[in-house]
Amino acid sequence: MSISMYSASVPILVRALDNLQSWFDKAEAFAAARKFDPQVLLAARLAPDMLPFTKQVQIACDSAKFGVARLSGVEAPKFDDTEVSLADLRQRIAKTLEYIRSVPAQRLEGTEDKDIVVPRRDGSMTLKGEFYLKHYVLPNVFFHVTTAYALLRHNGVDLGKGDFLGALS
Repeated sequence: MSISMYSASVPILVRALDNLQSWFDKAEAFAAARKFDPQVLLAARLAPDMLPFTKQVQIACDSAKFGVARLSGVEAPKFDDTEVSLADLRQRIAKTLEYIRSVPAQRLEGTEDKDIVVPRRDGSMTLKGEFYLKHYVLPNVFFHVTTAYALLRHNGVDLGKGDFLGALS
């Protein structure tokens, strides 16, 4: 039995973004306990040439929403990248989740061989739907979610593997 494009995408993306959003509670509690403004975490980087926490969250959301949009043909909402607080980032994640949850499963079914055009700085590339999902969308979302996790963890937020994986029930 094969798995569906919907089951290989939307539930996984929802879980990753839900987990990411849940870490904000721990980040805020950590900042309160240490008596610093949690907004400091938004500029955190692991290296000088890496994008900061805020951008990691924005790109994780964009990767998820554009992945679902390109596969399903359902237009994605536009976000302006104006988030300046954890509350703003929570709202961005919530809007992304609302969008990807709203896309009917049947819009993703049968898209394994669909040509997906991905715009890039160096010119667009065309990938088949299944390859696009498995080798572009999911790795991009996980890269940016993992980087956000690492930034919070590196700055002392008490996160562990269970926070990354979420509830397994």
